[in-house]
Amino acid sequence: MKTFAPRRRSLLRALACAPIAALAATALVHPVAALAASNGTGDASGKNGATYRIEIHDFAFTPKELTVPAGARIVWVNRDDEPHTVVSAAGAFKPSQALDTDDSFTTVLDKPGTYAYFCGIHPMMVGKIVVR
Repeated sequence: MKTFAPRRRSLLRALACAPIAALAATALVHPVAALAASNGTGDASGKNGATYRIEIHDFAFTPKELTVPAGARIVWVNRDDEPHTVVSAAGAFKPSQALDTDDSFTTVLDKPGTYAYFCGIHPMMVGKIVVR
């Protein structure tokens, strides 16, 4: 009989902790003065100069919900040891490539609206950006 590989064990542990991590996530906005722009898969040309960071940690996006002005640059940074992706639920922006630990993905959201997104590898990881 085979045992679970360490990677599978960490995924199972993360799935068990996902509801707790989601409750712990706060709706704080993290403006970033200077951050590595992009891994080449998103548009990093933010017109108004404001940059907002979303951390991927413990199989959750933090903050889970973010409100930004139109033209804001959004940067997702993976702090987990597992790879993650960022995918727009409605195809509003190009999906990221798999992000390894400390990799980032950047996009600019120019039009007001609500943008739902998720991790393509772990679909239970969801988030929302409201652009005003």
